[in-house]
Amino acid sequence: MEIIRSNFKSNLHKVYQAIEEADFFAIDGEFSGISDGPSVTALTNGFDTPEERYQKLKKHSMDFLLFQFGLCTFKYDHTDSKYITKSFNFYVFPKPFSRSSPDVKFVCQSSSIDFLASQGFDFNKVFRDGIPYLNQEEERQLREQHDEKRSQANGAGVLAYSSPNTSKCPVTIPEDQKKFIDQVIKKIEDLLQSEEKKNLDLEPCTGFQRKLIYQTLSWKYPKGIHVETLETEKKERYIVISKVDEEERKRREQQKHAKEQEELNDAVGFSRVIHAISNSGKLVIGHNMLLDVMHTVHQFYCPLPVDLNEFKEVTTCVFPRLLDTKLMASTQPFKDIINNTSLAELEKRLKETPFSTPNVESAEGFPSYDTSSEQLHEAGYDAYITGLCFISMADYLGSCLSPPKPCVSARSQLIEPFFNKLFLMRVMNIPYLNLEGPDLQPKRDHVLHVTFPREWRTSDLYQLFSAFGNIQISWIDDTSAFVSLSQPEQVQIAVNTSKYAESYRIQTYAEYVGKKQEERQIKRKWTEDSWKEVERKRPNMQVGFHSNSATNTVGKRNLSPSPGEGSSEDRAPGDISDLEQTESCAESLPEGRRKAKKLKRMKKDLSLAGSVADSPAELFEVPDTW
Repeated sequence: MEIIRSNFKSNLHKVYQAIEEADFFAIDGEFSGISDGPSVTALTNGFDTPEERYQKLKKHSMDFLLFQFGLCTFKYDHTDSKYITKSFNFYVFPKPFSRSSPDVKFVCQSSSIDFLASQGFDFNKVFRDGIPYLNQEEERQLREQHDEKRSQANGAGVLAYSSPNTSKCPVTIPEDQKKFIDQVIKKIEDLLQSEEKKNLDLEPCTGFQRKLIYQTLSWKYPKGIHVETLETEKKERYIVISKVDEEERKRREQQKHAKEQEELNDAVGFSRVIHAISNSGKLVIGHNMLLDVMHTVHQFYCPLPVDLNEFKEVTTCVFPRLLDTKLMASTQPFKDIINNTSLAELEKRLKETPFSTPNVESAEGFPSYDTSSEQLHEAGYDAYITGLCFISMADYLGSCLSPPKPCVSARSQLIEPFFNKLFLMRVMNIPYLNLEGPDLQPKRDHVLHVTFPREWRTSDLYQLFSAFGNIQISWIDDTSAFVSLSQPEQVQIAVNTSKYAESYRIQTYAEYVGKKQEERQIKRKWTEDSWKEVERKRPNMQVGFHSNSATNTVGKRNLSPSPGEGSSEDRAPGDISDLEQTESCAESLPEGRRKAKKLKRMKKDLSLAGSVADSPAELFEVPDTW
């Protein structure tokens, strides 16, 4: 189902219902680009640590826009032994809510735009019809501004049209505006004396003139009229004046408040879908999904944290359970029988022996996809294919059991080893980013870090290390690279030969990592000391912000998988009945972290449908060393 701005509100209940009844979801995103500077090869160096890869993607990829989001929900029908799917294809664009709203800047990469255009991507649906959104900080600020404005108005006891700067005294009107204001007053006097006319539409005017009108009318006509600013189709703002009694004024006040709340919810827009997915706590599946996850957190929750460990905490708060089908296909027992793990090739391979094609049917009213005519790089289709791949591989694990299990649930212990591990492309010996703990630290005692003049080329490096046999070169930037030798015992010899070299320098991989860690610690200490100095000079300064419903200061970021007081574990699985009542999903980060840790502890104790208690799950364990 294609969802754009014009049909988003009318179909939102269908999205909520699909999320509530699903067993698991598959997601996919299309972006305006991948890298704003380095080539993909430089962006994905084979000897990156997870921290380095995260920092590269954060620096060079987050200025691009996730502008198409695919969601496919899967619900298992036990009666007919088949999955019922509901696919959604959302076009997303950060339309400003008001003149004071953030005006998001993003970049495009020509190769990415050209590729999507060749696939028939409709960019008009993004820029003209894209669904707006706000992250949680932007939503909080808008709601606080609205509440503050309303509180000021109510506290001053003035009418709806009065601005916070309204004065009870006559307004000083500039000479060049007196004629304009006199004309407005004359029109209002005619309106009040007329028995037939009830409303008066003034001509569009400047913001300064509108302010003068509001201030003048609040002083001259404290009762009997209602003033409201509206907008034409051409975005021109004009004032409407109506004759009203006190009861009618209050009714219009309530209507105005309800309209403003609806507009705020409209501004939150697509973020409400991401909040619903997060609140459900269900398994979210993607293919090579690290960038999808980073963009989703960055656009719809908060700017990405500086530190990788904090990113892990934030991500597990937003998505308690993730599974990457590319990692799954690259791991035992699949890696020996699947040669190509790209999504298109993986889908084809999983139709063949020893795998079985899932029994899947689209729900009534939802379009069905024909996998024989590929629609790759439409986010909804890619999400659908990703879900099919997961089902095929999960059912294959079930077929290896004794007795075989024909259908493996998304809650089965068989697939738990793959939870919260995101595939890392082109990283040697570290196949995944572990969201639930420390990352793998393979021995790289055969690797050297080399710095050299900018003029050097690959041939110069091969010549430098010609005496050491076969080598492998991974460029870092124009003046540095990793060089892996065939034998670790040659490393120290290579380091010793460079001691007196003037144009280049060689160090071991361990020395390189140690210095990088030392630099980060110095930088972190400098930042902490700077904040301490600020705190010392400004002892009364409070760091934090207020939530919508509380006055006490909370953490520096609002995000969590649940908008309510109770955690997602305290309600029935899949229960998101509060979604439509709770539009603001603000909650403190520490609370979200506690929930994420609680969820991890509870996972071990849950006896979930589809689990195989007597089966050795470690048979399919994602290995700690590769």
